[in-house]
Amino acid sequence: MSEKKMTSSRRHHLKSLMLQIAQGLLEAEAAEAAQEKERYMEENCPDLSLPGTMQELQDLCKKLHQQIDSVDEQRYDMESKVVKSNKEIEDLKMKVQDLKGKFKKPALKKVRMSADAMLQALLGSKHKVSMDLRANLKQVKKEVKEEVEAVGDWRKNIEDKAGMDGRKKMFEADA
Repeated sequence: MSEKKMTSSRRHHLKSLMLQIAQGLLEAEAAEAAQEKERYMEENCPDLSLPGTMQELQDLCKKLHQQIDSVDEQRYDMESKVVKSNKEIEDLKMKVQDLKGKFKKPALKKVRMSADAMLQALLGSKHKVSMDLRANLKQVKKEVKEEVEAVGDWRKNIEDKAGMDGRKKMFEADA
């Protein structure tokens, strides 16, 4: 409660003052940019005086073409610098993102959905696929039975290879 609340009229007055100051700064900046442009044009583009003879006109054209070439070279250099700096900025932004760590993961909602509904949502309504989990379990049971038979084969092989009757009896007693 130590903070004093500002009245709406006071807030409106301060806001209008800030806008007036900002508008004055923008106008001053625009005037300065116009002066800078005018000064640059005076330095680099002198007044054009058309000569009377054909030779002087050709010399003037050559001179203007050379100036155009130099300006194009400067423009190309500036564009390449801008492209290079933009690429560096993007690379640095990527590095900063990587250094910050993982992205924020949104909180996921729990959804109760059957396996059939999930497959239908993933594959679309055209495909009708049903997951019969019990059929899969029966297939697993059949595979387990085959493993039991393999164990029986193992014991049968030992009986065939056992040459001494004592060993054979020892295995039969354990089993």
